[in-house]
Amino acid sequence: MADQIDILVVQANLTGRYFPGPHCVWSRAENALRQLADNLGCVLNIFPGEVADAKAAKEVMALAEVEAVDFILLVHGGFTMGDVAREIASGDLPLGVWAIPEPTHTGDVQLNNFVSLNMTMSIARGVRDLRANPIQWYYGAPEDPALQTRISTTIRALSALKSVRNSRIGLVGGLAQTFYNMAVSNDGLSARLGLEIVEYDMPALTNLMESFPGDHVAKELEKMCSAAAVKGVSEHQMQLTARCALGLRALASREGLDAFAVSDWPALQENPGMHPGSAFSWIEEVDRIPCSSEGDVLGAVTQLLARAISGRLGCLLDITEPDLTNGRLQMWHGGGGPLYMADDDGATWINHPMIGRESPDSPAIGGVADFIFRPGPHSVFRVARDATALFYMQTEVAQQNPSGFDGCRGWMEKFRIAGDSATLEDVLATVMAHGLEHHFVALPGDHSDLLAEFAAWSGMEVLARRPFRNHLNVIDFT
Repeated sequence: MADQIDILVVQANLTGRYFPGPHCVWSRAENALRQLADNLGCVLNIFPGEVADAKAAKEVMALAEVEAVDFILLVHGGFTMGDVAREIASGDLPLGVWAIPEPTHTGDVQLNNFVSLNMTMSIARGVRDLRANPIQWYYGAPEDPALQTRISTTIRALSALKSVRNSRIGLVGGLAQTFYNMAVSNDGLSARLGLEIVEYDMPALTNLMESFPGDHVAKELEKMCSAAAVKGVSEHQMQLTARCALGLRALASREGLDAFAVSDWPALQENPGMHPGSAFSWIEEVDRIPCSSEGDVLGAVTQLLARAISGRLGCLLDITEPDLTNGRLQMWHGGGGPLYMADDDGATWINHPMIGRESPDSPAIGGVADFIFRPGPHSVFRVARDATALFYMQTEVAQQNPSGFDGCRGWMEKFRIAGDSATLEDVLATVMAHGLEHHFVALPGDHSDLLAEFAAWSGMEVLARRPFRNHLNVIDFT
């Protein structure tokens, strides 16, 4: 799933004045954190002893730099002096600050932790740019499920960020013709996320497709046909699909690529005379390698994010048909989508529903996966604006008859944009006002909290809901 991260736990206390030891604060915190680390697959290191002054805090920061720590967790087991808070907060490493509640509510104050947490966050504002380098705070007992969820969200978001960073995306064939809104700045992506875009001409793929022996192609095709029935696609087109999948897999392995953005038309229709949608679906289903249509690099980045937060890919989609009468939105694409997202009726391989329909004698060109999404909660999101912004919304896939256009699709309702309830009209207004590129990723499940925290740690602006209005209001576009 996401990359492993290294966590440095700092046990802070004004030693001798407050008493986390006698109340088992440290042992309880360590037990909870080790269990979380085991569950989330991260490395947990605990700085030895209690950190009570600036001198010890400097040692913490020196160790964090040498060990290339990904996250510092400053645990207020007892009151923490301001010089400790200032020293640790003045760095730029991802930082969390946790205060553990009092063991009793009568008699002498034993820990004084919430006051210390309040003071630490206040001091941090003076020494740190909290928008560029945020700090997450936590308050709760180690055994509290809500507290554990909150810390887990941070760890998973940082793991996802580490996973997305330094990825290599293969751009094959460049942008699809006139899709200007999909253009990205290579330098911007590199600066923001460390991403590298490696450009290939289309023969880099098509020459590989031709190189595989027939028995190799036949074995791959057999696997594809066992996963989804073929409906109307010729044997020749299915073989081309298998060759394309094998070519993408081989190119990814040879070049160390984590994802693809492919110009799936018109070059591939001219040579070798096919559409790669089914190959995209197969590679996403089996290899979990994103294959973004139409040369959409940020679509591939969004799929990398989907994989990093869930271990699975979503489906790259257009907003295709808003049903204003029923308040439902059909999201669809004629390209690929992983087969696991299909409902109980499963998926079939069909000819591309639009290529070759220009005239009755035009050849049928395969192919794409055809299926309806399984009903239930889904997250819809996109990394936008050279990875400086993130749009996300929560929605429900609903069953509806008719079921939608041929391809990968689903009807969606009950929208929340960045946590705010939204009508269908609000969704449309938000997409238009923000000028969002027209590919989105739908991923089963509610990943809202994780997406929001990912955006915060990565410095992305969360694009908020814009209300639908019956008149032009330019503030919606600012």
